[in-house]
Amino acid sequence: MKINPKDFRVSTGNKVDMAEWPTTVKPLCKSKRQFQELMQEHMETLSALQRLHYASNRYAFLLIFQGMDAAGKDGAIRHVMSGINPQGCEVFSFKQPSAEELEHDFLWRTTCRLPERGRIGIFNRSYYEEVLVVRVHPELLRSQGIPEELRDDKSIWEERYRSIAGMERHLYRNGTRTVKIFLHLSRDEQRKRFLERIDEFDKNWKFSLADIHERKYWKQYMKAYELCLSATSTRHAPWYIVPADDKENARLIVSGIVLEALNELKMAYPKTTEKRRAELLSIRKQLAK
Repeated sequence: MKINPKDFRVSTGNKVDMAEWPTTVKPLCKSKRQFQELMQEHMETLSALQRLHYASNRYAFLLIFQGMDAAGKDGAIRHVMSGINPQGCEVFSFKQPSAEELEHDFLWRTTCRLPERGRIGIFNRSYYEEVLVVRVHPELLRSQGIPEELRDDKSIWEERYRSIAGMERHLYRNGTRTVKIFLHLSRDEQRKRFLERIDEFDKNWKFSLADIHERKYWKQYMKAYELCLSATSTRHAPWYIVPADDKENARLIVSGIVLEALNELKMAYPKTTEKRRAELLSIRKQLAK
């Protein structure tokens, strides 16, 4: 089965209904061996593209992962990006904001971590938490020090969507390409993965009582994601809804999305000038002696 990233892309202006987006699709590979071979092929291609990206030094590439607990964000990052040079890639995980971060606007802490040109930046969760977790738990707004007159529940979320979309357009105009991936996990599959984390000793560290607490708000989170993805999937910063119940499928789809996005940059290695070429040939003669 060929991976077509457009099958998972949220079109600009499209109203998202999570019930219409599957959490599982037909297996892309017939066997574990075929999966490993295809992933290896993807990783080698990605490694070559990253070298080209670093050498051309024209764009920055930002990859954002969002999803419910146990959706596979860590695993997707680890498997898809494992073949690239660590010097050209940085991963940031955004947890609960610190006291310092709360003294700034909600985009400040992630803006400080944006990738440089020639590099790949990965956000494991992101500024989108401010229209997801905070929307499900609006009491968190009170801890952010926002003036009361600016905390109007009827307008604050739309205003935050506009802030996010405006920031992403700004990044696009300045050479940052943003790809956003929502790993779409079913509630039943989350339950199975939570049980695995309890039953398997080497996964106990992954489990937290907070995970169970947030699970109670599943419907509210799905609604928050629907509104968020509908409002912020744009031509220059698209959202992709990736079926996440099958981890192998999800990783292949994610790698296909990343490869397509990098290929669209139409990068090229810097051209050597005649002066530079002559200089290199002169150095070569010296080394040959």
